[in-house]
Amino acid sequence: MQVTIWHNPRCSKSRQTMALLTERGIDPEVFLYLETPPSAEVIDSVLNLLGRKPRDVIRKSEAAYSELNLGDPGLDRDALVAAMAQNPILIERPIVINGAQAAVGRPPESVLDIL
Repeated sequence: MQVTIWHNPRCSKSRQTMALLTERGIDPEVFLYLETPPSAEVIDSVLNLLGRKPRDVIRKSEAAYSELNLGDPGLDRDALVAAMAQNPILIERPIVINGAQAAVGRPPESVLDIL
């Protein structure tokens, strides 16, 4: 099974998670999601693999979060996922996907459960 990492090389947690994978002999497919943003459909699918809601993996500290008023409790799943697709910086990283399982690498060791 191919392991994929949604990776941001500038993020220390993402780099640590990548190192953790390679230390275990895993050569993951690297998805640079900031360079090639995933579609809303792909984000929704990954959320389902994670068993999480958009608010669980949206980066609230990013400027786009407040600029787009994403804290509004009236926004539904589709609106939040669309915002993440249009502003991939909002997506928490890294995300590691292994088959039908996924995990957010915060802390990096949390991805070990799906390997």
